[in-house]
Amino acid sequence: MQDKNTQTEATDKQDQEIQALLKDYPMPEASAVFYDQALARAVHEGPRRQRRRWIMTGFGSAVAAGLALWFVGGFFFATPVAPDAQPGIPGITMTLEEPRTVNLVFASDTALDSALLTITLPDGIELAGFPGQREVAWQTSLSEGKNLLPLKLVAVSPVGGEVLARLEHKDRGRTFRLRIEVS
Repeated sequence: MQDKNTQTEATDKQDQEIQALLKDYPMPEASAVFYDQALARAVHEGPRRQRRRWIMTGFGSAVAAGLALWFVGGFFFATPVAPDAQPGIPGITMTLEEPRTVNLVFASDTALDSALLTITLPDGIELAGFPGQREVAWQTSLSEGKNLLPLKLVAVSPVGGEVLARLEHKDRGRTFRLRIEVS
């Protein structure tokens, strides 16, 4: 108990010394209007910013989860669709000239070597690092399970369209579609 009292007395002494030193440096008093404005701004903007941040976080997470589910259900586990059926095509909205990463997830029940992946882009949408190219293709290997491919897309004109991702391995292939709108 005596140690705590000694510590408290030392802290009080330091506080008094600091206050005495600060008296040599006068600071102008803030007006009552300043305090009123500061409190009003803090009360008004704090919850709005926090609400906006949570809404955008929730929206971004929902889009990412939707895309992941769409692609996971895809490659080798998908059931055939009748030729005359029109399944829903997932979509996203992009802002002009603002890069946006879209995560493609390819699920495979076995490891695949030398699979060909081809990305076909609509007019007005570019893949970062490949300006002006409408089609980008490369060979890759997929491991068993989920394989993530992040694509950084940029809308360079207000025209949207569909991004096609075609994955081919030997005699099997699958095409994924993503609708893009530009605002």
